[in-house]
Amino acid sequence: DITMAMGRYGVKTKLSPEEVIQKAKTYFGEQGLHLTIVEEGACCISFEGGGGFVSLTLAEEEGKTDVDLTTREWMFDVQQFMSAIAS
Repeated sequence: DITMAMGRYGVKTKLSPEEVIQKAKTYFGEQGLHLTIVEEGACCISFEGGGGFVSLTLAEEEGKTDVDLTTREWMFDVQQFMSAIAS
C-alpha cells in the first residue's frame, strides 16, 4: 500500500487575493518550485508537479484574505509559503 501524504491548511493575510495569487505563482511556479499552473481564477490557483499538487482558494473577509491550501507531497513548502504571507 502506497499512501500519499496530503495536508489541508489555512492562513489569514493582509494581502489581497490578487497579491496572494501573484506570490503563489512566484513561489510555486516557474520562478520557484517549477510546478505547472493547471487552474487559475480570481479566487483560486492550482499547481501540479513532482508527483503532487498545491491548490489555493481565497476569500476576502473583513480586510483580510482567508487562504485555504490543500496539498499532496508539498507540505513543507506550503508551510513555508504560509509563514511568508501570514499576518
